[in-house]
Amino acid sequence: MPLEASKVIDKVIARHDDWRGALMKDVRRVIHEAVPDVTEEVKWMGTPTWSKNGILCICNPFKDFVKITFYNGAMLKMDKLFNAELAGNKWRAIKLYEGDKVDAAALKKLCVAAVALNAKHATKKKPASKKKAVAKKKPAKKT
Repeated sequence: MPLEASKVIDKVIARHDDWRGALMKDVRRVIHEAVPDVTEEVKWMGTPTWSKNGILCICNPFKDFVKITFYNGAMLKMDKLFNAELAGNKWRAIKLYEGDKVDAAALKKLCVAAVALNAKHATKKKPASKKKAVAKKKPAKKT
């Protein structure tokens, strides 16, 4: 039986018992404060992922930094928070290094904005038609 996502994320954080784990724990706390009904998931070979009406962000520990990547970050008007992945059309990221502190107020605003963007995109999708139009065949001409 697979572990539930929150337990897998607990293990990812616990494996990094240094500043990276502490930063990830703080990021997770802030995400839950900003979006209390956020869904925790694990994607892409164990990547901690938070979703509501679609992916909000992911968080990965690296050797020298922790990276918080916002899936639709390029569409969010909060460019001063992002310091990585700035050239792409979709993703934007925040890299945190040893000694950095999570800007909780700014990260909360970013999470709320990401939820609003996902909700906006979710309402724009048109529901699939229940019946396809059937083309009527024309009778063949008699010659």
